Amino acid sequence: MIHNTGYSGRSTLSLLLCAVLLGLTACGELPKTQAMPKQGPLVYPSPPDEPRFYYERTFTGSSDVENVQSDSQLKEFLTGERTAGGERIEKPYGITVHKGRMFVSDTVARVVKVFDVPSGRYFRIGETEPGRLMKPLGIDVDAAGNLYVADISQKTILVYDRDGKYLRSLAGPTFFSRLVSVTVDKKGERIYAIDIGGSTSEPEFHRVRVFDARTGKHLFDFGKRGSGPGEFNLPRDAAFGIDNKLYIVDGGNFRIQIFDADGNYLKSFGKVGKTPGNLGRPKEIDTDAAGNAYVVDSAFANLQIFNPEGELLMFLGARSDNSGPGNFLLPEGIAVDEDGRIYMVDQWYRKVDVFRPAAISEQEGHLVKKIVKKGSK
Repeated sequence: MIHNTGYSGRSTLSLLLCAVLLGLTACGELPKTQAMPKQGPLVYPSPPDEPRFYYERTFTGSSDVENVQSDSQLKEFLTGERTAGGERIEKPYGITVHKGRMFVSDTVARVVKVFDVPSGRYFRIGETEPGRLMKPLGIDVDAAGNLYVADISQKTILVYDRDGKYLRSLAGPTFFSRLVSVTVDKKGERIYAIDIGGSTSEPEFHRVRVFDARTGKHLFDFGKRGSGPGEFNLPRDAAFGIDNKLYIVDGGNFRIQIFDADGNYLKSFGKVGKTPGNLGRPKEIDTDAAGNAYVVDSAFANLQIFNPEGELLMFLGARSDNSGPGNFLLPEGIAVDEDGRIYMVDQWYRKVDVFRPAAISEQEGHLVKKIVKKGSK
């Protein structure tokens, strides 16, 4: 979101910098901003079908939650220096949300970037010791808002409180080949870490490893490389749904497998294909309160929504060379918040698009900035 500011009272330095900026446009393009819908709201599915979701907003940097002075924006563009409130998302991967606070792992910045919409605050997690991150990928939060981060370079799960204070590290290099995802159960008692292995790795590396979320004690594993029920080929991500069922993206087998909390196989859905309802390159998954599964597919550059039986309900987004609302080129992360809002990460366009369920208004739910009246405490 771009905040417009007036020009009255601007300093002489600012006017000079503006002149320089105007001169630069003759030899290069300015950073592109998100295109907004030209006519009416962007709705899914398209009319005449009943609306289920509306495109609501896009996050590309800290200025989408903080007020940024125009002088600071200009200085950042001219010098490349990061200014307070003026930081962009560089290469987003995973996303999770807790009561209006959005956590995005950034593999280039090597931190988790936090967008707290209700308070209008932006900050970073994992840039100092202890708890410094090297390459954060999958992330998740528990009911209290504690953040769990899968660091593929350190082969370790790092845990922080909701405000970014480092709490502890779990597992470690002896447990993982390629750690890509971490999921915490609804009670915050167990964490489920996905080891993606590799194309030539040993079969046992394509598995889920389960740990005590508080002590880090290794509890058990399930899965191995294969194509049968309960086996994996390049697993990617996991999410808990209703009845404490665990949904796992089995990327190389083009399906979603469902297990109970103890790793017992229940069923699966999905197959490779080019039509809606099939999977091409599934990445991350999340669920809503009704038990529907939301699956990001980078081959289709969209999000497909399935009911608990694995039947396609609808899809959102489309492949496009234009980074406008609802357009994607390399989607990766997905999160569904407590109110049913959908947050979808696109790595290529370095953004997060938010879609609001039609059942609530823009002023409802956690993703609303709090208005503090003068004189209030």
